[in-house]
Amino acid sequence: MVFSTNLFLFLFLPLFLGLYYITPFRRRSALILVGSYVFYGWWRPDFLSLFFGVTLLSYLAGLGVANARTKRAAQRYLALGVVGDLAALAYFKYFNFGVDSLNAVLAGAGLPTFTAWEVVLPIGLSFYTFQAMSYVIDVYRRDAPPARTFWDLSAFIALFPQLIAGPVLRYKDLADQFEARSHTFERFSEGALRFMVGFCKKVLIADGVATLADRAFSSADPSAADAWLGALAYTVQLYFDFSGYSDMAVGLGLMMGFRFMENFNHPYISRSITEFWTRWHISLSTWLRDYLYIPLGGNRGGEGRTYVNLLLVMLLGGLWHGASWTFVFWGAWHGLFLVVERFLGRQKLWRPLPAVLAVSKTMLIVILGWVIFRAASVGEAWGVVKGMAGAHGWGLSEAFAWELTGLELGALIVGLIVIYLAPWWRALLWRLPEARQQALQTVHLAVLPLFILSVFRLSAQNFSPFLYFQF
Repeated sequence: MVFSTNLFLFLFLPLFLGLYYITPFRRRSALILVGSYVFYGWWRPDFLSLFFGVTLLSYLAGLGVANARTKRAAQRYLALGVVGDLAALAYFKYFNFGVDSLNAVLAGAGLPTFTAWEVVLPIGLSFYTFQAMSYVIDVYRRDAPPARTFWDLSAFIALFPQLIAGPVLRYKDLADQFEARSHTFERFSEGALRFMVGFCKKVLIADGVATLADRAFSSADPSAADAWLGALAYTVQLYFDFSGYSDMAVGLGLMMGFRFMENFNHPYISRSITEFWTRWHISLSTWLRDYLYIPLGGNRGGEGRTYVNLLLVMLLGGLWHGASWTFVFWGAWHGLFLVVERFLGRQKLWRPLPAVLAVSKTMLIVILGWVIFRAASVGEAWGVVKGMAGAHGWGLSEAFAWELTGLELGALIVGLIVIYLAPWWRALLWRLPEARQQALQTVHLAVLPLFILSVFRLSAQNFSPFLYFQF
């Protein structure tokens, strides 16, 4: 099931919330579990067995870690949980990729290839396996208490607001909230407003520029104008699609009394790639830092080792997003610039650029990275990059100009305005308390009609899943 559907908005959500608020608190974890399984199983009920299996394995491993009498025994249970979760992720997400890559090598060497069965990727697998692993690791580190019951852990992993595309939550951050959380009208209203804002971001802006990006990336020989418009459109689409989902997830959590971590903090105003990764997909970047980068040694093994760790983490982070060489190259692209920035900063070989130039430089790197990320193949990415460099002319191609609509351009312009003016406007309001209150009231009044417009547009358009569902 998807947030941006009439089925969710007008049937599942009101029914679930109605039952949730008449259910005694001690029974709400069970209701969350049942509702989340219905939400997840609406697509493929058969994948609930894998979901349940990952949860049960992690619960038993965490229980074994907590009750182990020796460190060695605890480590065995830790390995059981982490390896088991990784095995599920590796098989369902990377089996097809492994077979295709091996066949490409065999074909290149003139050797016969082989055929294998196709494995279907369960939706949300990357997110819930990471959450399950972090639970076992946190119990081992004594950063989190073991779950009181199997049902508490199951409800945490299955919590439907963030189940499909994050944020990547950690049990230690929500353990107390499963024992006690606040349910107030103010928190519910805050959550409803946040949900509507995210919904508008997804439907009005992300979906509004989606066809513009699709045309550019499907063109065999895009001109510079075609390619740059498409790359900018995808840059806007991905941000508003994913941050919109995160807003909706945070909003739904608030409506249920939970407070999730924020997943975005105006990433496109970053002055470096290092800063970008403190603002973009914050839950994933902190997960990779805490469970991969630091265990690898972080920056404790000297500069050379630090560079290797940065590159390795970004390569694995890229591969986490998808089983394709484009994601590996995208991870390497960001890893390379993280290393370069650290090296130059360490050697004091550069001075900070003015804000406009620093942001522009960072965005150029990010946009080129999104081209690699979006492309279906390395060849397609290279074709778009060549187009951006003017290999096929500079002006809009005739076919592209003929299909370009005012709504697409309008959504792109509005998206860019929001991206770059919203942080400035927010900072200004924090310095002016009286103006802030008036501005918030204006926003509250504007969101409802925009949300209604988004619902009408949703009803009129074809099904549009969130981009991060594929990861």
